[in-house]
Amino acid sequence: MYRQFQAPPPKICGSPGGPPVTGPRIKLRDGRHLAYYESGVPKQEAKHKIIFVHGFDSCRYDALQVSPELAQELGIYIASFDRPGYGESDPHPARTEDSIAFDIEELADALQLGPRFYLIGFSMGGEIMWSCLKNIPHRLSGVSILGPVGNYWWSGYPPNVSREAWYVQLPQDQWAVRVAHYAPWLAYWWNTQKFFPASSVISFNPATLSREDMAVLPKFAHRTYAGQVRQQGAHESLHRDMIVGFGKWRWSPLEMEDPFPEGEAVVHLWHGAEDLIVPVGLSRYIAETLPWVRYHELPTAGHLFPIADGMGDVIVRTMLLGDN
Repeated sequence: MYRQFQAPPPKICGSPGGPPVTGPRIKLRDGRHLAYYESGVPKQEAKHKIIFVHGFDSCRYDALQVSPELAQELGIYIASFDRPGYGESDPHPARTEDSIAFDIEELADALQLGPRFYLIGFSMGGEIMWSCLKNIPHRLSGVSILGPVGNYWWSGYPPNVSREAWYVQLPQDQWAVRVAHYAPWLAYWWNTQKFFPASSVISFNPATLSREDMAVLPKFAHRTYAGQVRQQGAHESLHRDMIVGFGKWRWSPLEMEDPFPEGEAVVHLWHGAEDLIVPVGLSRYIAETLPWVRYHELPTAGHLFPIADGMGDVIVRTMLLGDN
């Protein structure tokens, strides 16, 4: 039973018996590596430099799609990276709600993006934007938060708001999230046992997809790299995401003060009203509570709205030019 609770060691990329390293990586101060992918115009020609943070069960190749025309028009360069444990980035078992912000800062410095850069994060990567706003606001030119995961235990949520959002989830996801928060040592076993349903997101249960999400699902057919996402093991990617994302945070985004009191940058928060994966009610309340957040609710969109045709251009143009 003890062995069943213990996750197997991750298969580190580049180690004996581990997956190969196929793309560029940087080495962080603590010795870990982050794999990254660059798109848009050449960095030295860029007027706007963006780092994209991918979501749950994704990797660096799942960056927000910006049309070549817009990239050329506005001089957009995008760097996306594998978050720890995903793709070809080394796992980080000691990861906290704060540590990823400093990984991003180190990535920006290694890529020589300059003193300030833009950030876009989707889903679990959207939740990470709050950490960046708290820990490295002095490095940010602007932030777009897309369909962010919310932690039901963040202080500041009224009981009725968190309760209503909680019951948008399928019962099996309520249990998976509950385990990640209260018994993180059980997360591996819970999500790999066969006695009862575990996380529906991990198992690709279509019940978590809205009608709008189903319409964009065919776009996932191009993900020939999907096998790389979990190649180092599910525990240090998927389960670690859940343990940190739904864990016991030492601070709450709802209690943050404006990170840009002089108007140095703008924070945009986007959410689809038909999102069945990440309840929209949590984002609505954050936007009502934090006057410095510009909220965009899409009435006919689900969780996967950033993948819809043209949405990448809309999101980026809004962030860079203030268009609505």
